[in-house]
Amino acid sequence: MTVVFTDIKNDIAVITIDNPPVNALSHALRSELSNALEGINNNTKIIAAVIICAGRTFCAGADIKEFGKPPLSPTLPDLMEQMDEFEKPLIAAINGTALGGGFELALCCHHRVMDVNAKVGLPEVNLGLIPGAGGTQRLPRLIGLAHALQMITSGKPINAEKAKKLGISEKVSEHNLLEDAISFAKGADVRRIRDLKVDGSTEEVENFQNKIARRSRGFLAPFAALDALKASMELPFEEGIVFEREKFMELVSSSHSKAQRHLFFAERAATKVDGIDKTTPIRKINHVGVIGGGIMGCGIAINFLSAGMAVSLLEISNEAVAAAGEKIRNIYQSMVNKGRISEEQMQTAINQLNLITDYDGLSNSDLIIEAVFEDLNVKKEVFRKLDNIAKEGAIIATNTSFLDINEMANVTTRKSDILGLHFFSPAHIMPLLEIVKTDDTSNEVIATAFQLAKNIRKTPVLSGVCYGFIANRMSSCYGREAGLLLLEGATVEQVDQTMFDFGMPMGMFTMLDMAGIDIGVMARAKLPNGSYDERAFSIHAELVEKGHKGQKTGAGFYLYEGKEKKHNPEIDKIAEKMAHDFGISRCRKTTKEIEERCILALINEGYKILEEEIALSASDIDVVYAFAFGFPRYKGGPMHYAEHLGLKYVVDRINEFAVQYGDRWWKPSSLLVKRAKESE
Repeated sequence: MTVVFTDIKNDIAVITIDNPPVNALSHALRSELSNALEGINNNTKIIAAVIICAGRTFCAGADIKEFGKPPLSPTLPDLMEQMDEFEKPLIAAINGTALGGGFELALCCHHRVMDVNAKVGLPEVNLGLIPGAGGTQRLPRLIGLAHALQMITSGKPINAEKAKKLGISEKVSEHNLLEDAISFAKGADVRRIRDLKVDGSTEEVENFQNKIARRSRGFLAPFAALDALKASMELPFEEGIVFEREKFMELVSSSHSKAQRHLFFAERAATKVDGIDKTTPIRKINHVGVIGGGIMGCGIAINFLSAGMAVSLLEISNEAVAAAGEKIRNIYQSMVNKGRISEEQMQTAINQLNLITDYDGLSNSDLIIEAVFEDLNVKKEVFRKLDNIAKEGAIIATNTSFLDINEMANVTTRKSDILGLHFFSPAHIMPLLEIVKTDDTSNEVIATAFQLAKNIRKTPVLSGVCYGFIANRMSSCYGREAGLLLLEGATVEQVDQTMFDFGMPMGMFTMLDMAGIDIGVMARAKLPNGSYDERAFSIHAELVEKGHKGQKTGAGFYLYEGKEKKHNPEIDKIAEKMAHDFGISRCRKTTKEIEERCILALINEGYKILEEEIALSASDIDVVYAFAFGFPRYKGGPMHYAEHLGLKYVVDRINEFAVQYGDRWWKPSSLLVKRAKESE
């Protein structure tokens, strides 16, 4: 199938790339484009050439399906070299998005004309890579080092207006892109970016490295990009290209990039559910009801208000709804103060908010989400009321973190319309949305929930019903081991530092102090005996009994003076006492044991969740833990990391822990054992 077409318009060659769906730079495209350029170069009647793409995308970049396979000539760098030698003015007419290799292709042209709605960028860093076809060498020559540093290390695209301001494009087309590009080509000259000098200094790179050190902690790609950008100043262009390519190839084969590419595909695969396709009906959600005006309820409401939907927020009294309205306004005002939205956007959102104290005010809602106290009986009562007042076809959802949604659905006459929409705190910021299907949730409702997640810019993953679903069920195992380690001789600081060094954004005990230790203690108090390890959470209960609930009380696993946290000597005393009471021997714990106890507990539980079909796939579990709890993206999520470690090694270590600590919790999942044997 031909994917590159050439037409001559008034002595201008128009090269049209048509490789649906996104014009990825596949081998076929590269080969045909190379042939087209050669023919145009040899045609003395043609004075210039314009490259334009069919569809809604200029070029989506390299064909990621070719990663890890032997390169076929012409490679993208080969094509770029040919374009560098092109003897006639070459203009890129950019529509849609030009990302990665697609943008590098445009940078090889002598000039760029952009559609008013187009965007350009180099997002390779998000896949654990750097631009590998000249992006780190050409972009700083074109726009200066400072802007290139920001674009390449963030991976964020920029719009046409900003691109013109930076000098990436010379013209923004507001009408007909092709006509404007042809008109521009008639007076264009040959201007090779490779011949320009970089405006910048080595000191700039070093200062920028210090600036991004915290946010890029643990990642390889951002710092490799800095090395390549530094080379753009210190090496001739040809040597800089070789240096960039070597760095790129190192990253392609690294475990970091493999993990980040895994999550890239996993995030997209999570939206594909058996039985649901484009033919599945999707209900219109224009009006949303939210029950509960606490921090979680207000955060949930903001998601829908910001997406342009009307929201009715229900609370028990006029005072309570007024307080909820004030919370929402304060959150929006904070966004305005930080420059994330305008005053006008804030007012538009708030104007869509209706504060109510009567359930009848929810009768016209297309979706109703309850975010009341985490008590099953309380939530059942809410569902009974909603069953009586909600209109036919309305979706009724719970934001519960742990409780049995089947039991909530069973008190209604519309079980197929019930599901869980589990947001994570703060709900208006955290990207994950666990969509929890009950035994009776219809495919239509599930499909609507996935579309809704897209509308409010959340990353959705489907889960079945079990205690804690995917995210919190796994996290409770991590928390269990962290708690037991304190009794066995580890310190709070040692456990937290180990997990921070592993790549988590913070340690378990720092996280508990931030969230409030009392929340977990109250949730566990409602669980049946034997369903969790009371020893592991004994310190938590003791702290709460003493009124030490974390940051909000100034003391928890740490002591707090403002935002500064310090060692809490009370923990050492409590740990020693509890260890004595439970007959636990205390000893020094190694970093390796702390890390493996916490991470292998996550992995083993993940396999049990997969075995029970609570999660649809291992990659779904990785998405959940990466987006909900910040599992390092460069390790790909717990399930991917298990494969990196080797499944046999994981099983062997779990069995060793079973011998050492008993098999109450350290019994390997039968699916994990099976997969380990298969992997051998």
